[in-house]
Formats: sequence, C-alpha cells, structure tokens
Amino acid sequence: MAAHPPKTKILISANKRLQNLKEAFEKKYGEAPLFYAQAPGRVNLIGEHIDYCGYAVLPMAIEQSILAAVTVNDSKKIYLANTEPKYKDFTVSSEDIEIDKDNPQWYYYFLCGVKGIQEHLGKVPLSGMKCVVDGTIPASSGLSSSSALVCCAALLTMEVNHKSLNKVALAEISAKCERYIGTEGGGMDQSISFLAEEGTAKLIEFHPLRASDVRLPEGAVFVISNCCVEMNKAATSHFNIRVVECRIATKMLAKARGLEWGRLLKLSQVQTELEASLEEMLRLVAEVLHPEPYSREEVCKALGITTEQLCTDLLSPNTQHGKTLQVVYTNQCGRSRQASCLHQSVRTEPTS
Repeated sequence: MAAHPPKTKILISANKRLQNLKEAFEKKYGEAPLFYAQAPGRVNLIGEHIDYCGYAVLPMAIEQSILAAVTVNDSKKIYLANTEPKYKDFTVSSEDIEIDKDNPQWYYYFLCGVKGIQEHLGKVPLSGMKCVVDGTIPASSGLSSSSALVCCAALLTMEVNHKSLNKVALAEISAKCERYIGTEGGGMDQSISFLAEEGTAKLIEFHPLRASDVRLPEGAVFVISNCCVEMNKAATSHFNIRVVECRIATKMLAKARGLEWGRLLKLSQVQTELEASLEEMLRLVAEVLHPEPYSREEVCKALGITTEQLCTDLLSPNTQHGKTLQVVYTNQCGRSRQASCLHQSVRTEPTS
C-alpha cells in the first residue's frame, strides 16, 4: 500500500527558515500558523521530455523547496501571501476558484493544487485558509518550482480539509491539476516531489504510477548550474508544443501500422500495441516520419482529419498559432526526438 505523507513535529526555534516564515505569517495575519507544508523541487538525471510520452524517468529531489505556513478559518476565503515581495497577495473565495491560463501568476499555480483536491473530493465546499508561501527553488529555472508549488498546495489543502490521501494519489492529482494553468506535463515533477526519499533517486514509471529506488553512490555530489535564463512553462508555448508534436507523431506512427490511432496519445502506447522492441520502434520512426517540418495541411492529410479537428483534438490552446509542426527533431547526434525518447527509455533501468 502506498505510504501517506509524513507528519513531523519540529522545534521552530531550531530551524531558521521556519522561524522566519512563522514571523512573516504572524506579521501578515496577526496569528500563529497552525501547521506547515513542504514540497521539494527536483533535478532529472535521465529521461528528458519522455514522461509525457509514457516512458520512465530518473529524477531526484533537491534540498530547495516550497514551504507554506497555514491556518484555517471559516470565512470560505483563501488568503495567499508570499515572502518574496515581487509576488503579490491574492484572495479568492474557496467556493469559486477560477484559474486564468492567460495570466500565469504564482497564486494561480497554488490554486491549481487547491482545485485539484476539490475536484478529487467531488467539488465539496472547502474550508477557508490563510497561507504564507516561501520558496527557495529558483523560479523558472528547470527545477520544478511551479510543480512543487502545486504539490505543496494540494498537500496542505488535503490537511486543511481533514482528508487523507496517499503519496501516489497526491502525485497523480497534482500532475492532472497543473493542467488547469495550461501546462501539459507527463507527471514526473509531481511524482518525485511526493515520492522522493533521502539518499536515492527514483525510477518513476507510469500507467500505473510507481517508483523504485536507485541508490546514489555514497558521497556523491551533484552540481546543478543555473544559467539564470527564466522560462515560465505556462507563459509560452515552448513546452506544450513539444508535447503536441510527440502526440501527433504517436498518431502518425499508429496509423501507419493500422492501429486505432484515435485513442492513442503516447509513444509508449504504440510500442505496447505493436509489441515492438525499442530497435523496431526506432526503425518505424525512421521509416514513417521525415525530419523536415510538417505543415498543418500535411498532418491533416496524413491522419485524414480536418484543420478544425487538428485544432480541437490535438493542439493545446497555446499551440494553435503555429503554421508548422516539427514532428521529428534531430539532435546533435543526428537522432530524432522520438528516437532519443526511445533510447533514453533503455537507460532508465534501476541499478543495484
């Protein structure tokens, strides 16, 4: 049975960050927090952009995290504040949570987690709460600060409303609800945020979600270099276009092999349906797909669909504008994105 998130008693005075957050909360709301919730960021070791293709990944959590101080009230309102002054306060009714995809502010990521729990519970009325959030994960740096914020919000919303969910359920809910803000990720970030353990990376596999320990060498040190170029996944189409292009490639490969391509969304599903080896999948990619960009008309012709169906069924809201789709990307080794995806999946086996 999947474990539940641990609850730990900590001496506030022995933890400078908690002490500072407690003081900020008291200054903001004139009362002490009832509890704290925390979710870590992550770095991925193997498996870039393959989780949304259904393949396994190998991330590990990092020390940097999202930490929130929380208290409960009966006002039916959610009050949000941040220790970073550039992130503005926000207040919303717990009975009317709306998320603006076109304006991906920090509090909308938080509300994704809140709404995700609410939806999971059957849209039940939620308790009001006051929160102050503190983050040490560099924003928009590729270390999943936004996903950690969603996970932290989901975790504390569960606690505020006296519910109990295990880590796997929370990870699946968080992965799904981050899509409220428009990001169509595959679930790696949320899974490692909940399933991480000290001293080990995790081989994370999907459908069903499961995690296996991959022990790190004793004394190993990982250096993470931040180039300081920020990329907000929800604010641009850069991330979602990759998801969409892999989705289209999936359907083109499936149709070429006579599968019921309409129901398939991930490359791993095509491989399973064909009972194909990775080498056979690599040959299929090379045979069916060409490296030059596909026009919308070419994609529609290949799949036998209309432009309207392409926009409605395959493209996400923020990828509607593109005139071409790079269904196959070639990396520096001359390997396509789909081929790279398949090659990476070979290497994500746990080591002893």
